[in-house]
Amino acid sequence: MIIAIAVIGIILQGTFIFVEHKEKYVLADILKGSAALMFVVIGYLGYSGVSADSLGKKIFIGLIFGMVGDILLNLRFVFKEIGQKIFLVGILSFLIGHILYLAALVPLAGANLLSDVFVGAILAITLLSYIFKTMDVKTAFKIFGVFYLGAVIIMTVMAVQVAISTQNVHDIVYAIGAVLFTASDIVLIFNTFSGVTKFSLRITNLSLYYAGQLMIAGSLFLAR
Repeated sequence: MIIAIAVIGIILQGTFIFVEHKEKYVLADILKGSAALMFVVIGYLGYSGVSADSLGKKIFIGLIFGMVGDILLNLRFVFKEIGQKIFLVGILSFLIGHILYLAALVPLAGANLLSDVFVGAILAITLLSYIFKTMDVKTAFKIFGVFYLGAVIIMTVMAVQVAISTQNVHDIVYAIGAVLFTASDIVLIFNTFSGVTKFSLRITNLSLYYAGQLMIAGSLFLAR
């Protein structure tokens, strides 16, 4: 059943990419929200099978914020006059989701917590410095970018460290999902702010993102 739901989600996501490229933005947003609902459903099925005091609840709620972010990011094309504000609220929703993902990992990081945060912060600062020096990014996006990329990269570093330490299948799947999510964000940033928007990069961004969310959601099911 989980595989069937994932396949439906992939089909919806693929159809969304095609419809968005045709600039049919209302239908595209419906498809994107429907695709996001599939990884939320997978997350719920996984979360409902683990103990109530587990960390699965944070990840599941994070998936919900991811779905909300998905819908908002594409609504900016529907309501273009307030597109920037909608975009920033969408990024905020993703940020909350990543904070929840990060909160789920903190108890598992153990003695490596501070080193994970340090390495993640250095990587985030390096990437942000390059972006701000080479791309024309508005102040509002810079402010959101510092917090957002910081949370995403620290979360990913921590997820990889936890997976290496525990070698549990669900932790490994979660870490792979986190890496794919981070890669998708980097592609999105370059495709949005570099001054040259390419459809091929849009496909790459959306494919990496959806695969990442599916794996994060699926990790809950594997933890049952």
